[in-house]
Amino acid sequence: MREITASGQTVEEAVQSALEQLNTTRDQVEIDVIDEGKKGLLGVFGSKRAFVKVSTVKNQIEETEKYLQQIIKQMHIDATIFTKVEENHVTYDVQGDNIALLIGKRGQTLNALQYLLHLVINKEGKQYYTVTLDAEGYRGRRKETLESLALKMADKAIRMNKKVALEPMPAFERKIIHSVLQANEEVSTYSDGKEPHRHIVIQP
Repeated sequence: MREITASGQTVEEAVQSALEQLNTTRDQVEIDVIDEGKKGLLGVFGSKRAFVKVSTVKNQIEETEKYLQQIIKQMHIDATIFTKVEENHVTYDVQGDNIALLIGKRGQTLNALQYLLHLVINKEGKQYYTVTLDAEGYRGRRKETLESLALKMADKAIRMNKKVALEPMPAFERKIIHSVLQANEEVSTYSDGKEPHRHIVIQP
């Protein structure tokens, strides 16, 4: 974090001066007005300069990307991160070699890292973000797998006329199952158990 105190005839002038010296933009800084200054008589006599303290704030998205890069490096994975921002949602898409290591069994490593990134990005910043961590299109493939699993297990519940419990999965994956079976009037779904063992139950 860099910090500078600047002055000007007005607060706005002082802020502009500080931004130029820091070579940054207004959205990347925090501004603290020390003295609003005074215009003085006829704009000259008794006038007082305005003083502001301007400090740079870290870019949450970039800092989180750096954090992810460090983890990937420590896992000895040679990969590139592609970052996409849509309003307050950030997607980090990792592409490269040995990606299976990053994904883990049934995406467990990927899910754990996604949770970590969510904590990191919202640790100190002003803006709140949700995060998706993807690797070589895994999320899309997993979604298709979950959708077909949902339909298969719903058929099983109807056929056997009894409840069917699925394996524990994170909230965003449970949401996929719920939404797939929402339109099916022959079954209902609900989540049961406590995290991290919370799972979906399909009942006729």
